[in-house]
Amino acid sequence: MKKVVITYGLISGVIVSGLMGITVAFSSGHPDFNHSYLLGYGTMLLAFSMVFVGIKMFRDKCNGGVVSFGKAFRVGFFIALIASTMYVAAWAIEYNYLFPDFMEKYVSKIVSDLKTAGAAQATIDAKVNEMARMREMYKNRLFFILLTYAEILPLGLLVSLICALILKKGNQQQPSVGQ
Repeated sequence: MKKVVITYGLISGVIVSGLMGITVAFSSGHPDFNHSYLLGYGTMLLAFSMVFVGIKMFRDKCNGGVVSFGKAFRVGFFIALIASTMYVAAWAIEYNYLFPDFMEKYVSKIVSDLKTAGAAQATIDAKVNEMARMREMYKNRLFFILLTYAEILPLGLLVSLICALILKKGNQQQPSVGQ
């Protein structure tokens, strides 16, 4: 199980981290962020396709064609955890060294959207204060790490759950004649 988890976790992590880097680089030149959410979660889903492949590989090649839901979920969870950890590390590097002004651009975009939507000044001011607190909390490494995991890991858990349900396969014993 360990080899499958590490192999497919690393493949998934390279996919999600690499595509995130491309997405963030593209977004920095187009700071409207509207397409970034869809593109970002799309790349996560693409990367998490390795959860399916990893569970299937484990079931068919390492476990004699049989895997319980629990074991399949564990394989998927650990693949997703490795990929998510690589994503967190990649975002930490990108944020701190390549895009240190990300939060300022993000806050500016949110305020601009509120103004365009015709929000009341009190609503805009409340959002600016909320984002200022968020920006301050984002400077805390633990909060940064937890928030970044919260972006990706729940999707990995959902994909692991669905894949485990699809790929679980019990030992199919045929009843003997006369029973």
